[in-house]
Amino acid sequence: MTPIALATAFLLTVTLCYVAVCAGSPFGTCRKCNGFGFATTTDRKGRPKRGKRCRRCKGRGKRVRIGRWLFNRAQRIYREGTH
Repeated sequence: MTPIALATAFLLTVTLCYVAVCAGSPFGTCRKCNGFGFATTTDRKGRPKRGKRCRRCKGRGKRVRIGRWLFNRAQRIYREGTH
């Protein structure tokens, strides 16, 4: 197999796997709060304590994956364009 065909096959495989992940699980854990929904801080004694609510995920701990966000946006544009 030529290197270009191998690279193309690899990229196609990675893309199809990501599409499958986005279809099966459209929400992932928030990268900023690690799925807790809030920032963790420590008090003066060094014990962990609950901090502020995460602004990125609005305290839910989940976020929409980028691929799913793009799919939703494309679907919305198509729907609005056909009406």
